[in-house]
Amino acid sequence: MSDVPSGTPNLRVVVADDQPLVRAGLSTMLTTEPGIEVVGQAADGATAVALARALRPDVVCMDIRMPGKDGITATRELCGPDVVDPIPVLVLTTFDVDEYLFGALEAGASGFLLKDAEPETLVEAVRSVAEGHGMLANALTRRVLREVVTRRRTQPVTAARASELLTPRELDILLLLAQGMSNEEISRELFLEVSTVKSHLARAMPKLGVKSRLQAVVWAYQNGIVDVRP
Repeated sequence: MSDVPSGTPNLRVVVADDQPLVRAGLSTMLTTEPGIEVVGQAADGATAVALARALRPDVVCMDIRMPGKDGITATRELCGPDVVDPIPVLVLTTFDVDEYLFGALEAGASGFLLKDAEPETLVEAVRSVAEGHGMLANALTRRVLREVVTRRRTQPVTAARASELLTPRELDILLLLAQGMSNEEISRELFLEVSTVKSHLARAMPKLGVKSRLQAVVWAYQNGIVDVRP
């Protein structure tokens, strides 16, 4: 279990999965961790969206294949490009080559995790997404990124064009972000305050037309600014 400072507010999580045993298992793994509280459970996408909007959790753990409104549609409604106040979504799947993962990424998911991941990995993923770091360093997320870029690469822009959109410091941060670095790691690499890194990212993302760190990295890969490495 992780050590959580006393007085730290609990991370509030909604778990969405159509299989009761899976839903219960995930909820148990999370609630046994100090500092994490499962505030709602959903068996389908429509219920997940309703619960998330009502409860405003820090993270929604979202299955993809659910009856009625599936996980991709639910993800888009919670954190898609048109959502003004998005709620972070961590997608959970039983397949590491699931076609639907690509749609979930484009719908705004902050990362992906296999359902059979170790409890420590699940907890780490939830905390990472809640803190705004996403799951860029996660092997599954990076495989999905590589596949998306291979299939759907847009017309590459030149380095000069990227420099027109971003300041040199914003571009430096984007490149480090694409390596899977957290705000803290970027701050150490560039000798900046963490708050300064966050401010640069907050200014850079609207210029790229994105609303999350993961979407910013997708933009960089799709436009040829960086390459996805195995």
